[in-house]
Amino acid sequence: MHYYPEKIALSLKSLKILRRLLLENPRLERIFRESDTEEKAFELVRNWALEVIEDNSCALAYYRREEAGYECLNQLRWKDMAAIRILDYLDNAGREFENPYMGGEKMLNDPFNFLWLAVKKGAGGSKPLFFEDMIRLFRQLTGQLPQSLPGRDQVEEWMNRWSHGMQDKIVSDREKNKERIIGILADKIEDCATGDEDFSFDKKLSRNEKIKKVREWWDDYRFHLRFAVRSPGLLNEMLDHSLDLDTLKLLEKAEKKGIPFFVNPYYISLLNTGTTGTAGADLAIRHYVIYSKQLIEQFGNIEAWEKEDKVEVGKPNAAGWLLPSHHNVHRRYPEVAIMIPDTMGRACGGLCVSCQRMYDFQRGNLNFNLDWLRPDETWDEKLRRLLDYYENDSQLRDILITGGDALMSRDGSLENILNQVYDMALRKKEANRKRPEGKKYAEMLRIRLGTRLLVYLPQRVTPQLAGILADFRKKASEAGFRQFVIQTHFQSPMEVTPETRLAVKRIIEAGWTVHNQLVFTSAASRRGHTAMLRKVLNDIGVITYYTFTVKGFYENTFNYATNARAVQEQIEEKYIGKIPEHLKPRLVNLARDAEKMVENLETLRAEAQIPFLATDRNVINLPAVGKSMTFRTIGITRWGRRILEFDHDKNRWHSPIINKLGKIIIVENKPVGEYLNQLEEMGEDIGEYQSIWGYSIGETEPRFPIFEYPEYQFGITGEITHLQIQGKEVNPQ
Repeated sequence: MHYYPEKIALSLKSLKILRRLLLENPRLERIFRESDTEEKAFELVRNWALEVIEDNSCALAYYRREEAGYECLNQLRWKDMAAIRILDYLDNAGREFENPYMGGEKMLNDPFNFLWLAVKKGAGGSKPLFFEDMIRLFRQLTGQLPQSLPGRDQVEEWMNRWSHGMQDKIVSDREKNKERIIGILADKIEDCATGDEDFSFDKKLSRNEKIKKVREWWDDYRFHLRFAVRSPGLLNEMLDHSLDLDTLKLLEKAEKKGIPFFVNPYYISLLNTGTTGTAGADLAIRHYVIYSKQLIEQFGNIEAWEKEDKVEVGKPNAAGWLLPSHHNVHRRYPEVAIMIPDTMGRACGGLCVSCQRMYDFQRGNLNFNLDWLRPDETWDEKLRRLLDYYENDSQLRDILITGGDALMSRDGSLENILNQVYDMALRKKEANRKRPEGKKYAEMLRIRLGTRLLVYLPQRVTPQLAGILADFRKKASEAGFRQFVIQTHFQSPMEVTPETRLAVKRIIEAGWTVHNQLVFTSAASRRGHTAMLRKVLNDIGVITYYTFTVKGFYENTFNYATNARAVQEQIEEKYIGKIPEHLKPRLVNLARDAEKMVENLETLRAEAQIPFLATDRNVINLPAVGKSMTFRTIGITRWGRRILEFDHDKNRWHSPIINKLGKIIIVENKPVGEYLNQLEEMGEDIGEYQSIWGYSIGETEPRFPIFEYPEYQFGITGEITHLQIQGKEVNPQ
């Protein structure tokens, strides 16, 4: 179907905003009114932008891509960023990009042609949010849109708007939720509507005795898994029938569509059932439980965002890695590979709506059939084969065991996996004795367990589990492991509860550190929300690791916060947690002294006089290979969705295939204006966010020392094994 933009009339709203754009910018209006051709108009706009940056040599070099990185970026003025964006728009005019948001439809990038058609013919079909973005672009260029960096007092005022789950009022409210839910469960077990041999009542018990029994079971994580809610109706009942009719209809549609539904009683107790006092404080949690219209529509047609998640047996993945299993091992980088066990670790304590593995839930590779997921007698043999891959790889030094969720595995299964990892590390270390200096393989240095159970189900971290972790740390240190990490995912300060504090305490006392990865959803991106989360996580001994932009596919539209907001948060809020250079080396010692994590984090913050340690990096998982926040905004669609050109993170080692991939294009699935409208619906004052329009450039932050691998005391080989690019094994020296 051919598209004729010159024939599509603008809406009255678009025309109104266009008139405002021209009224504010007489020079722009003269250029377009008086130019006979598009080329002449575009040349004059280019000259205008060049006038701005030519008196800043760094800006000119940055635009020409002769210089890059933080040092140069910090020398750009606010108006320089606008000028560079205008020049990038012109340089990339006429290009078409495949947009996965629209099912692969080609998206035309030609913003100044859209503007030409609008001015000259009242046509082009551009939407109001396109013109809103253009208005802010020229306000930034001409100094009418200030950057207005907030002071620390302002940021802390934003932080203090947010409650957290350890405050007395919140704890009290949730105790009432818990009692209500316990009563409902007691009735259902009594009515034989549910129950099993581990959690059933003696018929002689009175109702009060049954309630008491359920209270005892509440501290058993298996109880919460057994009685996890799998239907919208029961969820509404446990939420005291507080869900509105539209939400219920949406969830019922999701159930019919076959989307997994699994919310355990503990996590349900964290949700507000009223609006008094803390209205909106739990939205970041609620939006993880309530599926969006777009997710429901797209389920069944969800694609893997990361291309390396799609693997054909016997062929290298998109990063060039040959793998021992197409669904047990995922790999992007030379130093680390993910392992997903064939155990209950393929399940989770709940389904996160923005899960990066929603593609695997859709295919059934990950699910909530807990009985079916118990490992069979062939798992040990397969596990040995998977670990042989790590043992015989020249560069792997980091194993991330995740899922699903690593801590969903039962104690025995997890202990078996850890023991075999230990044996593998010993064999790799022993094999190195026979290899000459400079030819030795990388030995295992880091083990990570990926889990959200610290949030979804902190009762899982029992003294027995902590004992398993402590025992492994003690003996694995002898096999060369030096970093022991629980990698988790707190989304909101409201998820930080007395129960999670106890779970974290047990883990760090076992000698493991806890790192958090936040997904920067629309609800989590509100002013001060992420900063408060960093603070309360530090308070209980958790180190922040990543802040992830939500992936840009259609199913994530509702929860998507634009990359401009991620950069705005980084520059305007996270900065108050900046760690002085002289204290950064001390970060390495945090992991070596994990048992004193809470005390040491408090001491560091006090010395630096900061409310939190901003150790997390703002990034997006690229739909290619790697993570990055290095981008330039090179275009915008007529709907107002920005087109970003990403480069890879220069701070870490990638598969050599990135030299063939080049720049990565992402068409955002939500215009900045639409994102702001959503914030306004959440009760936010969008006047506090106006500088967001100007953030069109990003640079990936450097990695902190605590996240770097320790140095070896010997020289390792430059050979890269298990890598195949264009049908040939690649072993660069």
